[in-house]
Amino acid sequence: MKKLIASVLLAAAMTGAHAAWPEKPVTLVVPFPAGGSTDNVARILSARFQAQFGGSFVVDNRPGAAGMIGAAAVRRAPADGYTVFVSSLGPFVIGPHLAKNAGYDPLKDFDYISVAVQAPNVLAVPAGSRFKNLQDVIAYAKAHPDKMTFASAGNGTSDHLTAALFWQQTGTTGIHIPYKGGAPAMNDLIGAQVDASFMNINTAVPHIRAGKLRALAITSTKRSPILPDVPTMDESGIKGVTVYSWQAVAAPKGLPADIRAKLHAATVEALNDAAVKAKLLDVGFEIVANTPEQFTAFQASEFARWKKVIEAGKITAD
Repeated sequence: MKKLIASVLLAAAMTGAHAAWPEKPVTLVVPFPAGGSTDNVARILSARFQAQFGGSFVVDNRPGAAGMIGAAAVRRAPADGYTVFVSSLGPFVIGPHLAKNAGYDPLKDFDYISVAVQAPNVLAVPAGSRFKNLQDVIAYAKAHPDKMTFASAGNGTSDHLTAALFWQQTGTTGIHIPYKGGAPAMNDLIGAQVDASFMNINTAVPHIRAGKLRALAITSTKRSPILPDVPTMDESGIKGVTVYSWQAVAAPKGLPADIRAKLHAATVEALNDAAVKAKLLDVGFEIVANTPEQFTAFQASEFARWKKVIEAGKITAD
């Protein structure tokens, strides 16, 4: 009986402690530089969390090694609710397949809170390109193996792996040109120094609207409302190249259940705020805001999918 009472009192004390969360600043670790898509999502969430919970929510950018440095730092942090991980899919499902020692296990070292948003990639070419549609690209790639160049923000990024998947599904080949980030890749694409790129829609749209790029196809399941004239890969006759880049919220493994529930509820509420939702939709993001259980299952599925693509393409981090 004494043990039972002690257990009840301990549980009550722990619940009370968690109920007071946050009692000190909460750090949202973003494993990429400031100004990118993931950083923008994190800053939107941090502002909304602060409004909902009070206290201080601070974004900490820890770039390097395609996001794996930040991911490893989160794994080492205490699972007390004061370190939150906001990342794109790279560190979750791509990087660990490319690195011999990533410093963390994405299937075991995190508690998954929610996939916040997702966005398809767009196959874009310079405005003056010879390629007018997807069929032009495929015909050229088949007639000229390993000639057409595809830019990416770096080895192992979503745009790199989408190109690899595209080559695998169409029986074509090309040359991957990795850059140190999306900005230099974009500059060279607009300047026609490279032929094409499978870039995130939110990155591509301003330049498509400005007439600097031409969009040939989109990797979503249906056409995007912000690019209604651009056909999907499926519509264009290419199956198996449905790809979404995504941003998600996680925490070090062992996060107390009540804090995880609070973070999940706050994330869903933030993403469905009318002003936030409109802002995200306008740049091509789709709101996901799924449950921890759904995120966990999705993570495992994506991890297996990209492992297969990476192995088939013999892709490395170098």
